[in-house]
Amino acid sequence: MPNPNHAPKSMSQPPSPSPRLSLVSKLAYGVGDLGTAITTNLVSFFLLPFFTDVAAISPAIAGAILFVGKVWDAINDPIIGVLTDKTHTRWGRRRPWLLFSAIPFGLSFAALWWIPFPNDQNARAIYYFVVAILYNTFFTAVNLPYSALTPELTQDYDERTSLNNYRFAFSIGGSVVSTVLHLFIVGQFPDNPAVGFLVAGIIWAVVSTVPIFICFLGTQEKFHVAQESIPLWQQFSSAFSNIPYLYVIGIYICAWLALQATATVIPYYVRYWVRPENPEAVISFTILGVQGTAFVMLFVWSRISTLIGKKAVFVWGCSAWIVAQFGLFVLPPQQVVFMYVLAVLAGVGVATAYLVPWAMIPDVIDLDELHTGKRREGIFYGSMVLLQKFALAGALFGLGVSLELAGFIPPIDQAPVLAQPEAVLQVLRFLIAPVPTLLLIGGIVLATLYPITKEKHAEILALLATKK
Repeated sequence: MPNPNHAPKSMSQPPSPSPRLSLVSKLAYGVGDLGTAITTNLVSFFLLPFFTDVAAISPAIAGAILFVGKVWDAINDPIIGVLTDKTHTRWGRRRPWLLFSAIPFGLSFAALWWIPFPNDQNARAIYYFVVAILYNTFFTAVNLPYSALTPELTQDYDERTSLNNYRFAFSIGGSVVSTVLHLFIVGQFPDNPAVGFLVAGIIWAVVSTVPIFICFLGTQEKFHVAQESIPLWQQFSSAFSNIPYLYVIGIYICAWLALQATATVIPYYVRYWVRPENPEAVISFTILGVQGTAFVMLFVWSRISTLIGKKAVFVWGCSAWIVAQFGLFVLPPQQVVFMYVLAVLAGVGVATAYLVPWAMIPDVIDLDELHTGKRREGIFYGSMVLLQKFALAGALFGLGVSLELAGFIPPIDQAPVLAQPEAVLQVLRFLIAPVPTLLLIGGIVLATLYPITKEKHAEILALLATKK
């Protein structure tokens, strides 16, 4: 899936005489997002099932590992952000972090898919805790400087938009390709899935590392963008005093948690509830149905939103998504074709989870600029991503604990136990339908109450123009 930490930025500034970036520079910048998008997608969909079904880690401990990693991912953002701001080299401030963090990032990702200490589950769990912290450290050391690189490549408004378009194309493309190929690679080792996951992890580590070097070599920092130093508590206080922003945060967290809950449960749901003959292939095609449809619908919903507005797009998209979730709840076992249809229907709504909250943020920033006279994108984007990480950490931990309490049976000789207790099956059905549905209903309610309409935003822009 596209990296939830990547947010398109809206800039309010006059045209700049900055020279146009070459196609090579834009491609080099865009491909830099490929690695973090691939690893984010694989961790979101496959890491928890790998821990429980292959590495024989209990669901509660597996959930705790992901919880600790994600919380540390949230905490280390401002730390590494400050360090990159203070970096001064002949290569610039951001690019050296790409150069020196790329290999540790790839190695730590590959290490997630190795199963050490075969006879000591406690030692194995400690290993994964350590590697999760290392991976999330080096992920931030690559992703945060990369995200901050855009304004230092060009000062031109249209060029920045163009850079984000290249970035977005590589991000979604990498997510879709890795979804299809990951379990295909694993499936080449049917008698030893542990080896299959390790081989796949190494392949994706290489594929994810090389583009970072390409980005380093193909870009050049030309502008030093000074940033206002504001204490973290003051940033939160400022952002949360903006009422429409609170609505956007609620919409985003509801939609993203619904997506994450479904994404994490899908491999379990397919393997243990649907029980097809070839679960790896069915899991891949189900995820492809969701992600591929979401990719196409991004452009469709974007066009429709110009006609009916962002709020209406979100309501219609989530309504289709809820229908798909209900279908998964009542789906009988082994109904694979119908499940593919529901995956496509869900993708129609998932696109609005990617599109609408991030499309609302610039409206909120415009309102903040009207009230304060300052353009503070970083505060709003940063606060939103930070809260999303904490919420996601709690959701992953809750999923693991739920499976543990339901009596999930770990694999025997690296083979998943298909005959799970009835309580486990009902938990999977509950997590794939009622939980996401309640979250989506909450998001719909908040979207309906969101106060910045198209007309209101036009009024804000007119007032801003008058002030300027």
